[in-house]
Amino acid sequence: MKALLNIQNWFLETVGSVDLETIQNWFIYNPKQPLLFNSSLFLGLFLIFYFIYILSRNTHYFRVTYVVLFSLFFYYKSSGHYFWILIFSSVVDYSLSRLIYVEAQQFYRKFYLVLSLLINLGMLAYFKYTNFFIDNYNTLFDGNMKFEDIVLPVGISFYTFQTLSYTIDVYRRELEPTKSFMDFLFFVSFFPQLVAGPIVRASDFIPQIYEKLKLTKEDFNRALFLIIGGLLKKAVISDFISSNFVDRVFDAPNSYTAFENLMASYGYAIQIYCDFSGYSDMAIGLALLMGFWLPDNFRTPYQSGSITEFWRRWHISLSSWLRDYLYISMGGNRKGKFRTYFNLFMTMLLGGLWHGASWKFVVWGVLHGLALVVEKFFGQFIKLPKNVFVRTIQVVLTFHFVVFCWLFFRAKDFATAFQIVQNVMKLTFDLNQWQTIVLGYKNVFILLTIGVVWHFIPVKSIAGMQKAFTNLPLIAKAVLLGLIYWVVYATASADTQPFIYFQF
Repeated sequence: MKALLNIQNWFLETVGSVDLETIQNWFIYNPKQPLLFNSSLFLGLFLIFYFIYILSRNTHYFRVTYVVLFSLFFYYKSSGHYFWILIFSSVVDYSLSRLIYVEAQQFYRKFYLVLSLLINLGMLAYFKYTNFFIDNYNTLFDGNMKFEDIVLPVGISFYTFQTLSYTIDVYRRELEPTKSFMDFLFFVSFFPQLVAGPIVRASDFIPQIYEKLKLTKEDFNRALFLIIGGLLKKAVISDFISSNFVDRVFDAPNSYTAFENLMASYGYAIQIYCDFSGYSDMAIGLALLMGFWLPDNFRTPYQSGSITEFWRRWHISLSSWLRDYLYISMGGNRKGKFRTYFNLFMTMLLGGLWHGASWKFVVWGVLHGLALVVEKFFGQFIKLPKNVFVRTIQVVLTFHFVVFCWLFFRAKDFATAFQIVQNVMKLTFDLNQWQTIVLGYKNVFILLTIGVVWHFIPVKSIAGMQKAFTNLPLIAKAVLLGLIYWVVYATASADTQPFIYFQF
């Protein structure tokens, strides 16, 4: 009976109270309600969009234009009038890339490339780092510069990297420009991965634009499987842990016990993984439903036995972008050992700064950069035996180092991060207290456990679950997807939480 009432409430909230104002809200940007994959509005809009998309599968130009328009609308609903920045950036990179491609003289080719870098990185610097520089100037020189009223456009870091990779690949003569501006805009604005990745390489994605729409039964089933899994990760596990435990401890760590501080640190590690990998899974699934392949972005990163391995499993599209366009451009490992260490360190430092205009992110990047350098240096001399015991120790140590670094990533300031560290160091074995806390946060710890178990499910078991899902009748899959959306609604807090990586 309670379930029926919840469904009725969901239906009334979503459909039953339709009036002119409601319809306007569907199409007008509201900064407090950006369009999210896990919202019922997105589900409704996508179903309508997808019906027409499938009907247009044999028309290249209409299909491309249709997807571009929907993608721009999606971005408008996420970031308001800043979608003009996206269009401006696309016009600049499309034009300069064509000039680079047709220009014979190397001097002018390099000039156009530098111009593209200056414009793209200049916009990124303005929106992301202006107030950071003002703050540091005022601190260092006792200045009194006023802060600018700047709102960071959602996803600017992602699509800037994407357009830069296109221009650089054309400059390196590894890629031919798209046949039209609309094709290029399709590549830049493709809504499943527009605002939070995965960062797609032009050489991987653009050829798919010119292929006929192909959607096999296996692709369709895998897409639904990814979307359902992503919804559960993001909207059930991540959001619930965040709202009901992690945020409270990080807001006032001294109000909680050492055990709660420790569990909140672990909780954030699970929260950010479920949030970001859940978004990536949904993005990959939605793209697959439309006949497009996007690269995997996460591969059970907390199973890593070293920081080097961690970055091969975490946010793969970003780490490979930094490797190919920053680390290798600085010389990679081609200029001696010292330069290799320096390049590794600087890549991670800049990668940290890319995540946000704060010294916290710089410290987070520095810690990871130092770990990579230390691993590479001592790896020359120390060869550990390969067995389960050694591997387990490596995984445990790597996980705790990553959790320690997340403290600087998540805490509102350095003082809070160090408070949590100090509180955790006061941890004593008190089984009764731990039991009381676990029972007090029963649902949180159940979801935490599910998040950890999910992370360590063997690949073969995941494949088995996907096969079982594939064998379900279509109506059962539709009911399951609807049920997941209902669970999302039933467990959601009053304010839907945006994805963590929207802020980057």
